[in-house]
Amino acid sequence: MMTMRIIEEAKAQIAPHFEAIERIVLFNQEKVLKAFHKERVSSDCFADSTGYAYHDLGRKTIEAVYANVFRGEAALVRPQIVSGTHAISICLSLLDPGDELISISGSPYDTLQSVIGTRGHSRRSLIARGVRYDEVPLNDDGTMNFAAIEQAVSKSTKMVALQRSRGYSWRPPLNIAQISEAVRIVKKKNPNCIVFVDNCYGEFVEPYEPLEAGADLIAGSLIKNPGGTLAVSGGYIVGRGELVELCAEILTAPHLGGRLGSTFGLTRQLLHGFFLAPHVVGEALYGALLTSAVFERLGYPVSPRFDEQRTDVVQAIRFGNKEELLAFCRGIQSAAPIDAHFLPVPSEMPGYDDEVVMAGGTFIQGSSIELSADGPMREPYIGYLQGGMSRQHVQIGIAYALQALAEENQQIKKIIEEE
Repeated sequence: MMTMRIIEEAKAQIAPHFEAIERIVLFNQEKVLKAFHKERVSSDCFADSTGYAYHDLGRKTIEAVYANVFRGEAALVRPQIVSGTHAISICLSLLDPGDELISISGSPYDTLQSVIGTRGHSRRSLIARGVRYDEVPLNDDGTMNFAAIEQAVSKSTKMVALQRSRGYSWRPPLNIAQISEAVRIVKKKNPNCIVFVDNCYGEFVEPYEPLEAGADLIAGSLIKNPGGTLAVSGGYIVGRGELVELCAEILTAPHLGGRLGSTFGLTRQLLHGFFLAPHVVGEALYGALLTSAVFERLGYPVSPRFDEQRTDVVQAIRFGNKEELLAFCRGIQSAAPIDAHFLPVPSEMPGYDDEVVMAGGTFIQGSSIELSADGPMREPYIGYLQGGMSRQHVQIGIAYALQALAEENQQIKKIIEEE
């Protein structure tokens, strides 16, 4: 099955387009290596800490490495941050009652809408606490509406937020060039406005990161790209020093900030994973290109196409019906190293209105830099594939997914039988 002709033909098709990605992987790998050298990472950093963890060398070093790589003044990298949504929520909590927040990349993804308060009924949402909120919709083609952004931002706007990845939508992710232009427009209208970027799924996909495009603050999850499949939990925040310290005070307590907090003996894993991250992201991107080429050959709409620019690791596939989406996820689950015998079924998820089907037999629960697939059970039934520790595993996953889809789609069954 791993040598299906359609997969082999797709591999030849994507080869010229992956060369550019390999150059980015090499660039980012050296950037990370130089940061390790500059911050003098040593085996002493791997020592365990307990209690308050004052003077934790490992914690200080990993945060210095993150700040260096992402080009920020300071970083907060903690296992106590439970998810990307948690890290983003901390950043948004910089806003006080009466402040204005504008999402300039359209509606954010489902769980963040609950944080903001446009869905759900939490008394702790931003809107419930008196933060004013507005959105600038994207253009019809999914690009940023720069004219509308310029009109929406004013001297009273405290923060604008951008979501780099697509979330559960068909729109393309934002590239660094778009983010740079958005920052230019925002800062021209209001130099004091905080530009915050949700960086989840985008780390190491391009040669540059949002802070280099002028953003003030970025956040993400350690069990996505930067964890390199080795981080067992955590999130990060990087940016301007005073903003990162305020975020640290929100995470811990005023005045305590980032000066304490045990890393629970995880520093070695976090540093090891971060060092591997550019390579792992490259493997995931190869898998995304291959998936895009295979499913486009089968007649499925895909986003992005294999020859389009990549700015995150997510590959979207639009299926014809619910049964095909479920079959695709069933196939990916059957190729997992963990829990392959489990059947992914739609279920309620915290922060989502629709049931979500998730295929993720991963070593780290919810690790979407390992091979996984998911999608909300709503029309038009889009499946989102992300991650892959090796391109070979993604290829196997695609083959297993095609076999599962053959049970629902006679055309795919015919293709497999002919091979």
